[in-house]
Amino acid sequence: MHKVEKLVVTPLAKTPFGCSITLPHYANNDPSNLNDEDFKQLYEAVLTYLVVIIPGQAELLPKSQYVLTKRFDPSIPEPKPESGFAGYGHGKEFRHTQSVLRKDGTSVKSQPQVQILGQGVFEADEPGNENGETISLTHPSHTSFHHKPLTQDQIKNEHRTRFYRWHIDSALYDLSPPLITTLLGIKVPPSKQTQTVVYEDGSGDELELTQGATCFVSGAIAYKNLSEEDKIFAQNTTVEYAPHPYIFISPAGATSDGLTMVSESKEFAFDKLPEWEESKVKKLPMLWTNPVTKEQHLQLHGCCLYKLHTKQADGTVKTLELKDAREKAHQLMRPSISPKEVLPHAWSQGDLVIFYNRGVWHSVTGEFKGLGSDGQDERRLMHQCNIASGQDPVYVASA
Repeated sequence: MHKVEKLVVTPLAKTPFGCSITLPHYANNDPSNLNDEDFKQLYEAVLTYLVVIIPGQAELLPKSQYVLTKRFDPSIPEPKPESGFAGYGHGKEFRHTQSVLRKDGTSVKSQPQVQILGQGVFEADEPGNENGETISLTHPSHTSFHHKPLTQDQIKNEHRTRFYRWHIDSALYDLSPPLITTLLGIKVPPSKQTQTVVYEDGSGDELELTQGATCFVSGAIAYKNLSEEDKIFAQNTTVEYAPHPYIFISPAGATSDGLTMVSESKEFAFDKLPEWEESKVKKLPMLWTNPVTKEQHLQLHGCCLYKLHTKQADGTVKTLELKDAREKAHQLMRPSISPKEVLPHAWSQGDLVIFYNRGVWHSVTGEFKGLGSDGQDERRLMHQCNIASGQDPVYVASA
């Protein structure tokens, strides 16, 4: 067999973006071993193609995944375990009992920046579970997050699913959004089973995808899809997020497309949230500039936003409050989740997906409860790593 001497980048076929990577033989099938030249090529591929797939990584160690992830962002501060925060991108509020993220997996004990995600019970000796004890994982399902979920008949008999929540991996409070996320499929259901997202907005749009596909949208394409008026709006808008946003929104329900929340005044009052500081509230530009391609990416988290502040031509600032801010965000984002714009990654065992978290939005899909061939729950186990950056994203106006 011919030995690959250098890293090889191959664009994905018939997709709006994305590429696959062949590692050079000297790396020993471990991308954390890449030399500086090949890593630079990988870095540029991730920021250019936005979603990068390295197959055959089922044996990748959590330490290697962490080292690889951290290497993308030199601004990442060293972890401080004594503070109770080891560097994971969502911080210590991730497991708060009122957070919508509280069931999303558990940490790898030997490498707490890496999270174990999936569905089902895994014994201590099973691949991917190095924690020395049985773990129980729950796949995020829209049924517990959306305002009006699908019925069990629609899920089981019509094989339907939804975009769970379009998002950027980030705490969106205190910590800066991670530059990249690495996601490793160690045990995945067979990809021959499909489910369909039916867009429930009168558009007639449908997207068939493999069970549990992770869907991605390019923020750069989303920006290009805007009208000239909305481009000017985005260029001049700052997105203010709620304090502890995943706790703030937990009593509310999401729209059926997973883009934002239904406004019914159900959110927690600020004085009912865990202690918070005004200085730690995130106020980020709506556009984030890609440092490699120089493209503008429309990057906002429609579920977690609180207000939109837009600088007007006369220098004044117009603010959209929560309900109007959500409606505007939905209007800006909806065209770019149309089927032709979405990259639905169908998982194969051993896929390592590296995505530019500051350049894409992504969403979980798939229903696993009671859908195995034996009528039991499907099982899946993945390792995820993203690390809070030392710097916020910036918008650099085009020349």
